[in-house]
Amino acid sequence: MEFYEAVNSRRTVREFQDEPISTEVLERIVSSAFKAPTNDHMRDWHYVIIRDKKTAAKLLDIIPKGISDEDMDRLIRDWDLSDSLQQECYRSAVPKQYRMLFEASAVIIPLLKQKTDVLHPENISHLNGFASIWCSIENLFLAAAAEGYACNLRVPLGNEAEYAKEVIGAPEDHLMPCFIGIGRPKKDLVPVKQKPISLKERIHWEKF
Repeated sequence: MEFYEAVNSRRTVREFQDEPISTEVLERIVSSAFKAPTNDHMRDWHYVIIRDKKTAAKLLDIIPKGISDEDMDRLIRDWDLSDSLQQECYRSAVPKQYRMLFEASAVIIPLLKQKTDVLHPENISHLNGFASIWCSIENLFLAAAAEGYACNLRVPLGNEAEYAKEVIGAPEDHLMPCFIGIGRPKKDLVPVKQKPISLKERIHWEKF
């Protein structure tokens, strides 16, 4: 797939076909993550790939399996989601947080060797390593799109990261930024509407 085709076709997908992904393809997709910019040239990243459903069930057991309508309404109020399209996106995504990962062909856990406290940085430079792994994750997402697959992600809440790291045996000094689900998108999915963006309003020349 041509590069801009992959960029334009990339979508967050939360419903997948029941189809395995070969080791060769997964390695090719994840290898693209290591081509991303890195802040210290060390690429202190690791990616744990889980395909076994029993392991996935244990890994994801800490994630809520649904949400009531009342809690969803409260979340929208608490997070001040006033835009109707934004509300629609959240109402679609939040109830699928467990299922979108468990029903994926694989769950991928990125890990970053933590050299600074990213939750309490002394300056913005202390976030360089955290920024780098997100560049790495975006490479993975684009590579998945180029292979005809799609991804979703969940940023851990509460103690989800600590629990997941224990399940997969990750070192204590490694930071887990997210859960990633990857698979072949279910056929005839209706994409969630996105708020239109005007490039003329968002791209600025010489000054804001």
